Amino acid sequence: MRKPNVIIILADDLGYGDVGCNGSTHIRTPNIDRLAAEGARLTDFYASANVCTPSRAGLLTGRYAIRSGLAHEVIQPADTTGLPPGEITIPKALKPDYATALIGKWHLGHVAPHWPPTNYGFDRFYGLAYSHDMRPLQLFEADGPEVTAHEGRVDLTKLTQRFFEQTMAFAEAHRERPFFVLLALTAPHIPLRPNPDDPTGSPAGDYGDVVEEIDLNVGRLLDRLQALGLDDDTLVVFTSDNGPWFEGSSGPFRDRKGGSAWDGGFRVPLVVRLPRRIPAGTVGRGLASNLDLLPTVLSLAGLEPPADRELDGLDLTPMLMGGEGGHDEILLFNNNHVAGLRTPRWKLVARSYYRDMDIPLDGLPLLFDMQADPGETYSVASLYPEVLADMRERLARARAKYEPIAAQFPPHVAPASAKDHPD
Repeated sequence: MRKPNVIIILADDLGYGDVGCNGSTHIRTPNIDRLAAEGARLTDFYASANVCTPSRAGLLTGRYAIRSGLAHEVIQPADTTGLPPGEITIPKALKPDYATALIGKWHLGHVAPHWPPTNYGFDRFYGLAYSHDMRPLQLFEADGPEVTAHEGRVDLTKLTQRFFEQTMAFAEAHRERPFFVLLALTAPHIPLRPNPDDPTGSPAGDYGDVVEEIDLNVGRLLDRLQALGLDDDTLVVFTSDNGPWFEGSSGPFRDRKGGSAWDGGFRVPLVVRLPRRIPAGTVGRGLASNLDLLPTVLSLAGLEPPADRELDGLDLTPMLMGGEGGHDEILLFNNNHVAGLRTPRWKLVARSYYRDMDIPLDGLPLLFDMQADPGETYSVASLYPEVLADMRERLARARAKYEPIAAQFPPHVAPASAKDHPD
């Protein structure tokens, strides 16, 4: 059997509730909903961080970003650090069997040795060094160690279109062998720039327009795969790097991007389609994370995960095939702190924000029954003292294991005066 092609579509700041299959009432996403109907949808899927850089590090390595020194905030244009070159990424782990590409946003370091992305197992890179609200902004291209910078102003209205076109071209060029593409979109992160060539008239305004444009292009990608005879052999994954920012829907969950331990910053859509292998209409309710994409992709490709390091992710194929599976617990990091811990039923929130204060909440405490109260509105700590004791023990173990790792790495965030701001 041919190893499956893999395309991971990673939206930027898309909320759990911004797609139809998760209950959106304002934004129309028939093609993303089709992926779910013809494949699997996971209800309790978490990004591994509540902001961009650490979430992307986790996705690519299957390891919490604190292990690579990238848990604190996001990389800024003046920063010089990035993903350690020794990390094993998904494209590295797929070598030599796969042709590999990163199309879109990198945001894991833009100074050598963290640049270009082709240092991390990607054969091809076409995209941006970091978010499109940062300056200076250029479009780059590389098919090896040498990088070409495109001249002229980046047309933000055409980025989604270009990134999908590049992905489809890569698929066509490598149709005779397995390929992997991380299609890392810039939408719907601000600034919102709808494409005038794809007007949708979304009732959700510009935010809805850029999400509906993503959906239109998902449909075009599926059509191209069908035309190339690759549809049945291609795993298509759709997810987001964290929860929504100023606009967008967190669904029934509390808070948004960057919101410490609350679910709205972490819980994101996850739909996966692989015809003839993933049963249509599967709904998985186990705990899962973008850390799991590396071991899951390798499993579907018939490859073993790296044996020389500890992974935090696990293989989700049993759940995707309609069975049981998932994590016993998931950690929620806010910068270098373990700020919360989730088990299948329970959630312990240990840090939050108020105005400009990052507040430890161990003394309250805040224990939520996520089956009865997914919005994290009422603590039931006084009703379940044994559960609270267990969750506190889990939290203490996690803090003892992970938080000392941060001291091994220098801080990477530039001074505030050196940061660029949204236009």
